[in-house]
Amino acid sequence: MKWFLLFVITLGLGLAQPNSTYNHFRLPTALRPQKYDLRVLTRLENPEELRFSGTVKIVIEALQNTKNITLHSRDLAFNESQITLRQISGEKKTDNCVTSTVVNPTHDFYILNTCEELLAGHVYELRLIFSAELNRQPEGYYRSSYVDPAENETRWISITQFEPASARLAFPCFDEPGYKAPFVIALGYHKNFTGLSNMPVKETKPHEYLADYVWTEFQESLPMSTYLVAYSVNDFSHKVSTLTNGSVFRTWARPNAIDQCDYAAEFGPKVLQYYEQLFGIEFPLSKIDQIAVPDFNAGAMENWGLVTYRETALLYSDAFSSLEDKQHLSNVVAHELAHQWFGNLVTMKWWTDLWLNEGFATYVASLGVESIHPEWRSKQLESLSNLLTIFRKDSLESSHPISRPIEMVSQVFESFDVISYEKGSSVLRMMHLFLGDEAFRSGLKSYLERFAYKNAEQDDLWESLTQAAHKTGALAKNFDIKTIMDSWTLQTGYPVITVTRDYTDRIAKLSQERYLLNTDISRVHRRECWWVPLSYTTQAEKDFNNTAPKAWMECSQTGESLPKTIQDLPDTDQWVIFNNQLSSPYKVNYDAQNWKLLIETLNSEEFQTIHVVNRAQLIDDVLYFAWTGEQDYEIALRVIDYLQRERHLLPWKSALEHLTLLGRIVRPTPNFQSFKRFIKKLITPIYEDLNGINDTYKPIQAQDEILLRTTVATWACNYQVSDCVPQALAYFRSWRSETNPDEKNPVPIDVRSTVYCAAIKHGSDEDWEFLYERYLKSNVASEKLTIIDGLACSREVWLLQRSLEMIFDPKEVIRKHDSAWAFKAVAYNEVGFLLAKKYFMENVNSIYQFYYPLSKTMSRLLPPLYDQVSTRGEYNEFKEFVANSQESLKGMDQAIQQTLEIMLTNVQWRERNYHKFTRAINQLL
Repeated sequence: MKWFLLFVITLGLGLAQPNSTYNHFRLPTALRPQKYDLRVLTRLENPEELRFSGTVKIVIEALQNTKNITLHSRDLAFNESQITLRQISGEKKTDNCVTSTVVNPTHDFYILNTCEELLAGHVYELRLIFSAELNRQPEGYYRSSYVDPAENETRWISITQFEPASARLAFPCFDEPGYKAPFVIALGYHKNFTGLSNMPVKETKPHEYLADYVWTEFQESLPMSTYLVAYSVNDFSHKVSTLTNGSVFRTWARPNAIDQCDYAAEFGPKVLQYYEQLFGIEFPLSKIDQIAVPDFNAGAMENWGLVTYRETALLYSDAFSSLEDKQHLSNVVAHELAHQWFGNLVTMKWWTDLWLNEGFATYVASLGVESIHPEWRSKQLESLSNLLTIFRKDSLESSHPISRPIEMVSQVFESFDVISYEKGSSVLRMMHLFLGDEAFRSGLKSYLERFAYKNAEQDDLWESLTQAAHKTGALAKNFDIKTIMDSWTLQTGYPVITVTRDYTDRIAKLSQERYLLNTDISRVHRRECWWVPLSYTTQAEKDFNNTAPKAWMECSQTGESLPKTIQDLPDTDQWVIFNNQLSSPYKVNYDAQNWKLLIETLNSEEFQTIHVVNRAQLIDDVLYFAWTGEQDYEIALRVIDYLQRERHLLPWKSALEHLTLLGRIVRPTPNFQSFKRFIKKLITPIYEDLNGINDTYKPIQAQDEILLRTTVATWACNYQVSDCVPQALAYFRSWRSETNPDEKNPVPIDVRSTVYCAAIKHGSDEDWEFLYERYLKSNVASEKLTIIDGLACSREVWLLQRSLEMIFDPKEVIRKHDSAWAFKAVAYNEVGFLLAKKYFMENVNSIYQFYYPLSKTMSRLLPPLYDQVSTRGEYNEFKEFVANSQESLKGMDQAIQQTLEIMLTNVQWRERNYHKFTRAINQLL
C-alpha cells in the first residue's frame, strides 16, 4: 500500500484548471456534506509509535456544478490510489473519479479535481483513506498520558480537541461551523481500552484481522458542526449519575482519580435539568459523558454528548481542593452544559458570532450555579468579576468588538478572550435585566426552537427577543433589540456617563463618551454612542433592587449621542447613584458635590444603605477616573478609606484589584513604604475581626464570606499585618512535622495558598524542597496549582531561576497546560519579575518552539510583564524587543498590541500621578 504525506504544492503548478487558483479563506459554496461515515483505528500499545488510520465516506450534495471538491485537511497522509468518488442519486448515475489533487497550505485546503463535473442537485459519495501520528500537541486527535502509581508505568490515551478548526487534523472534512451533518463514527482499538464518542454505543465486534482488537460503532449523531465531533480511546473509570429524562450521565477520569469525580457527577445532572427548565427544551441526546483529560490546552470543550475538561475543571477532592476550586469547577461544568443548547443545538454561522456561544454559556452558567448553590451567593460575584475584567481590557484602544469580522481562521483563536466571554455575558445580563424574565426566556426559547439543528447569527436572536419583548410589553414598540444591542456588540469599548447636576433646578444633564485608559488619545476619537438603559436611585429612595431602566440614553440615526436630562432629582443634601447593581457595563462620573455626599455616607455608619454592588461600583469607577485624571486621588482614596469598616467581599474585590496594579507600579519606588502603611491601615481591622487565619471556616456556608477571609489573609501575610506570617509559619511547621504529610495536612484548605506562600517567602531552602516533594507526589490537579503558586513565592534568585527552567523543560515536570500559570507565579513575585522578563526576552525563540504549533498560547505569559513595566526605559526596551522578535511572536498581534498599550498606560500613570498618589496617601496616614 502506498502511503505518503501531502507535501506543499503551490497552487497553479499542480493543475491547469482555473479552479486551482481558488485562494479565499472560506470553503467554496458549491457543495454541502449530508453525512459522514468515519472509521478510525487507534494504536496505543507502543509509546514509540502512537498512530491512527482511518476511512471517511462523505455523502456530498452538489448545490452548483463544479469540477472539484475542496475539503480541509492538515498533516494527514492519504492513500491516493484508493480515493473513490461515485454518484449515488440524481439522473443518469455515472461513474466518477479524481484526476489529481492539490494542496493550499495557507487555508489547509485539500482540492480533489474530478474526472466529470459534479452536477447541481446530484448526490455523491467520496471515500478517502488517511493516517497520521497522534498529535504531540493538544489539538486535533492527540495523545495524553498519566502515570499508574501501582505499576509506576505511563499509560497513554487518545482524545480530540477540534474547536475552532482542528477536525481537519483528524480527518478530511468541511471544517466550518456552517456545514452541519450527522456523523456515524466507529472506533477501532485494543480490547483493553474503552471507546467513547458523541453518541451511545450501537455495537462492538472483533476487528476483522487484528487479534485482540475491536470495532465499536456509535449511533448516528444529530446534525452537528465538525468542531463538536469528539472521540477518545482510554482505560478510564467512570461514575454513573441518573437523569430524570432517562438519559445516561457518566463522569470519567483516570482510575487513580475516580474518587475525585463525586462532586461533578452530582452537580452536572442538576445543572443539565436546570437548563431544560430554563430553555423549555429537553436535552436532545440519550447520553452525556464528561471526561477529565490529563493534558488539555483549553479549560474545557462542549463537544455534544462527550464534554472534555482539564482535570482542575472536573475533579474535586474534599481533602485537597478549596471552596474556590469547587466554585471554579461548578462554573466550568455549568458553562459547558449550557453549550449543549447554545452552540451545539443552535450554532453560529461563522466565527464572527463566537460570542453567541461563549457569552451565553458564561451568563446562563451563573444562573445555573446560583440556582443549585444559592448559599454561595455567587451570581453577584460572577457578574462583578466579569465587569471588573472588561472595564480594564475594553478600555484599551486595541480592544475589539464582541462581534468581530473573522477573515482568516488563525484570527478565530484571538476571539476566545474576555470580550467574547465576559463582555458577551455582561451585555446579555444587561438585556435580561431591562427585558425582564418573561420576555428574555420566551425570546430564547423561540430562537432555540426556530434554529434547532441549524446555524444562526446575532440578528436572528435579536429578532426573536424583539418579538417576545413587544408581545410581553417589556419594550416600547418604537424600540427594537437590534438597535440597542448592536451599539454594544458591533463597536469596541464602553461609555463613561458624566452626570452634571443642577441642584437648584433639581435636574441632571447626562453625556457619554468612550472611556479609554490611554490619555494620549484625543477625546475627538471618543464620540461613539451606546443605547444606555438608565436605572438610578436617590439617597431618600435607596431603591437599588429596581434595575429596570427609568430612562434611556439614545443615539441618533447617524450614531451621535442625543442629549439627556433627568428631572425631579433631590436637593443639594442628597446623592444620586446611577446604574443600580451595575446592571449595565458603563462607568459613571459625578460632579464634586455628588461625590462629596457619597463619601460622607460611605464614611458613616450608614454606608450599608448603599447596595453592596454599588459600593464596589463607586470604588472601581473613582479609581479609574483618578488613574486617567478625571478625578483627584484625594477624592478616590477618601472613597476607599471607608473599607476599614466594610465586611463584604465585593467592595474589597473591587478595591484590591486596583491596589494590586498600583502596588506593582509603586513597589520599586522610594514611596512604597507609605503604600504599605496605607494597606495595613485598611486591612488590619477586618483581619482581626475575622480572627486572622485561624481555622474558623467550617461552620460558614456563604461562600463569599470564606472568599473574603482568604482574600484578606493573603493581603495580611503579604503586608505582614498582625500575626499573619507567624501563624502561617506555625501551620507549615506543623505540616512538616507530620509523619505522612501527603495524607495528613493540618493547614486549613482555604488558606493553603496563603500559608504556602508565606512559608516559602520567609522560610528555608529545606521548606522549598519539602513543598516541591509534595508537588511531585500530589494526585490532585488543583492542589498542584496551589503548590506551584507557593513555590514561586521564594526570594532566592537561584530557586526562582530553577523554577523558570523547569517550566519550559521538555521533560515536563510541570504539564505544558500549566506552564503559563507557573510562569505567572514566578513573574508576579517582586524578585521573580526581572528574572522572568529577562528569561522570556532571551529565550523567546525556544519558548515559541515549546508551544509550536499552538504558539498563540504564549500570549498567556504576557500579563505579568505588562502589569509591571512602568518606566519609559523599560517600555522602549520591550518595544525594541518586539520589533526584533517578529518570527517568535507570530500570531500574537492582538496580544502584543494590548501588552504595549497597557505598558504605555502604566508609564503615563507613573509620570503623571505617582507624586499625587503618594501625597494623597500620606494625607490619610
